[in-house]
Amino acid sequence: MFERIGRFSFRYRWWVLAFWLVAVLIALPFLPRVTGALEVGGFSSPHTEAARTRELLQQRIPGYSPSSIIVLFSHPTLRPTDPAFVQQAQEALRAVPSVPHVTGIQWFTDNPTQIAPDGSLAYALIELDLQPEEAQRVLDEIQAAIQPTDLTIQLAGAPAFYADLERVTERDLRRAELIAFPFALVALLYVFGSAVAAAVPLFIGGVTVALVLGIVYGLTHVTELSIFTLNVASLLGLGLSIDYSLFLVSRFREELAQNGLEDAVARTTATAGRAVFFSGLTVLIGLSGLGFLEFLFMRSVGIAGVLVVLVAVSASLTLLPGLLGILGRRIDALRVIRRGTETGRFWLRISDFVMRRPWQIAIPVVTLLVVLGLPFRHVELSSPDATILPTSTPSRQALDTFRRAFGDGALSPLVIAVETERPVNDPATIAALYEFTRRLAADPRVTRVTSIVTIDPRISLEQYQLLYADPSRIPDPLLRRVYTQLAGDHLAAVYVYTDALPASDRAKQLLHDIRAMDPGPGLQLWVDGGTAEIVDVVNRMYSEFPLAALTVVLATYVVLFMLLRSVFLPLKAIVLNVLSLTASYGALVFVFQEGHFSSLLRFSPLGFTEASLPIVMFCILFGVSMDYEVFLLSRMREVWDQTHDNRLAVATGLARSGRIITGAALILVVVAAAFVTADVVLIKALGLGIALAIALDASIVRTLLVPATMRLLGQWNWWVPRRMARALETVRMGH
Repeated sequence: MFERIGRFSFRYRWWVLAFWLVAVLIALPFLPRVTGALEVGGFSSPHTEAARTRELLQQRIPGYSPSSIIVLFSHPTLRPTDPAFVQQAQEALRAVPSVPHVTGIQWFTDNPTQIAPDGSLAYALIELDLQPEEAQRVLDEIQAAIQPTDLTIQLAGAPAFYADLERVTERDLRRAELIAFPFALVALLYVFGSAVAAAVPLFIGGVTVALVLGIVYGLTHVTELSIFTLNVASLLGLGLSIDYSLFLVSRFREELAQNGLEDAVARTTATAGRAVFFSGLTVLIGLSGLGFLEFLFMRSVGIAGVLVVLVAVSASLTLLPGLLGILGRRIDALRVIRRGTETGRFWLRISDFVMRRPWQIAIPVVTLLVVLGLPFRHVELSSPDATILPTSTPSRQALDTFRRAFGDGALSPLVIAVETERPVNDPATIAALYEFTRRLAADPRVTRVTSIVTIDPRISLEQYQLLYADPSRIPDPLLRRVYTQLAGDHLAAVYVYTDALPASDRAKQLLHDIRAMDPGPGLQLWVDGGTAEIVDVVNRMYSEFPLAALTVVLATYVVLFMLLRSVFLPLKAIVLNVLSLTASYGALVFVFQEGHFSSLLRFSPLGFTEASLPIVMFCILFGVSMDYEVFLLSRMREVWDQTHDNRLAVATGLARSGRIITGAALILVVVAAAFVTADVVLIKALGLGIALAIALDASIVRTLLVPATMRLLGQWNWWVPRRMARALETVRMGH
């Protein structure tokens, strides 16, 4: 089959090239629109207790606001209690209530807790009737409505964070691509020595990225996709398509030395093309594991990755053979580096060295990989906030200012939805709520409780019961508004503030204790808020992940079993992949959670690991790392089929593919490392994790551990039950 594809692409090479160029020309006009069509966020699930609580509050409390923008006011000399300060703040926001989706403004003049304890600043809350991810769409209009005054004004909160995230992500992508292309070209020149041969994989990479982003734009009209789709499409699109092209171009140059042009193209697709197909299949399987997860961010990464693989493999099996047919022997034109004929002597010496002492090599290498993974034992998983943005970003600066003034937990209180059997304003319900909130306030971890029965400590239970006997006749307009924001017919909202960060153990334990509380007679509670969202999202993610991981592993085993016709080689490949992943997981914690090398990499230590990163890295790396295993073992299998000499198969396979695998890994490391320059810490961590895992995989695992373990397994490497062997032989693709 693959040989026929190669001959078809050769014979109709100009038509094949025209088809791909027309497809790119169709996609190009849509590329500038892709960013605006993608969604920010995507780290939450509608099926958690926190999400259901939020929905309950929105549906049953008339004045409840699902999102708000925090407007911080400060002045070098004026204090928030000064009339001039208040006047200027009100003047700044005078036009804001007329902006669509703004439902009201909570002023610091009505709520003293909105003034910093040291009196340095105060804030107002612009309440919106939109979800946080949607609210950032109206941020520009709100900013335009804010009038300049002598006060310093900063905007914080989820809408501001999401707006900055979209802007910085797009900037990161442009920077990474500008870095990746020239460095990848240098690496390709080193591998091939020829400018023409080096340009071909870059051309395939550019075609792949352009088409994938064009398809992504089309998909945004039928489904939501995360803004991070851009980065993944670019990183994987460049990395995989260049890798696949490198293997095919390298094999083509070998075949061209022994065959005519058409036969060289056909032989290339029949051998390296077949390996590319199965390699792409393993990557596809890994990325499809993200489809098991309901989170928009991870599902989007999976969709983008699957598109990249489909386009990259298709281009490698059709466009690239067509180009090779057009170029012919000119593939070596414009030689920059003179190389002798590749003999593989260096790799033969390495394989001979390793196979003479397999235990002495395998044990230290495995130990090293395990030690590198040890920091992952201390992983703290959390959801991202504005701290993943650089400190120069306005929303990050506003967050830091807010936390310094009001404490770590003031921005993310726990929000309790208390459902009541009787109406909320019933005296018995008011009494139960009064007693429940006093129990909450007595907890030393709680700094403040906000509810309809904690408005003023001077008001007694009896006075609250009298005040709320008829909510429509509450005499004070401010109290009446507070009641509509915090209570419905049979539901009341209770805000619990703590001085701990939402992701801290202290805040998580408080959440656990509140959820375990008995709120009192006739009351039932559910909890939302920053800490609840973190805990519920992490639990939901990792309850689904084992099934996804198991499916990926089993499917990968089946594909490798069909390709390699061996029982033990796929199992060994999976184990070695897990070792590489373990080391990269340890690096994630060591660098981004604990903050090592933060100055060098230009980021502020998070103190946590973003919860989706280990899952995304597993699904990406499990397939991508298997690339090199497929190419290496395919070469070894070719020699084994001819000689049935395990040692010769290992040595020759490594000699024939070692330099190319190293070059391919170098290019993917370069592309991934370009994303380490990103300002968004999430993208920086993904780039570093992939770069490190691929570097370890190609330099240590494939070079040392694979030959050592294959020497130890001996003839068992190639064992397969006879009936299975006959069945596999009849279905081998390309035969």
